[in-house]
Amino acid sequence: MGYTIHVTEPQPAKYVIALAPHTSNWDFVIGLLYSRAMGFKCRFMMKKFWFFWPLGYLMRALGGIPVERSKKMSLTDQMAQQALEHEEFHLCITPEGTRKPVTEWKKGFYYIALKAELPILLYALDYEKKEIRCTKTLIPNGNIEEQMEEIKEYFREVKGKKPERFAL
Repeated sequence: MGYTIHVTEPQPAKYVIALAPHTSNWDFVIGLLYSRAMGFKCRFMMKKFWFFWPLGYLMRALGGIPVERSKKMSLTDQMAQQALEHEEFHLCITPEGTRKPVTEWKKGFYYIALKAELPILLYALDYEKKEIRCTKTLIPNGNIEEQMEEIKEYFREVKGKKPERFAL
């Protein structure tokens, strides 16, 4: 598809990927193709809506985890426990949580990584440069406000497929 890959960060056995910006359904397709081309399978969380038959079978096979957002469950605790129980754990989350412009990002990815003591790999999907980039790993230290600003700063110059949908 013409993308270049600029990845300098190692991939340990367990990690969380924060992928941004998320402005189009194409982000999922490109991310999936990238992970398979690079030889790793990354799990992802998606609205339960997408897991109807027969699409649900395909989504689960691709690594999907259905999420019911209307219920208050400790999904971060469940995901952290999964990470602790397995020798390998790869989870990709879009911090925006939607393709619409939002200035307040969801923090679940951070809490999963913090609780399971996992690094967060910052992956950018830049449509303008046609580049997939990961040049920073963040180790959660509990200072969430400061570290969320650091994460947002990493993505500041990245252009999504629909840049008007990306807000910091």
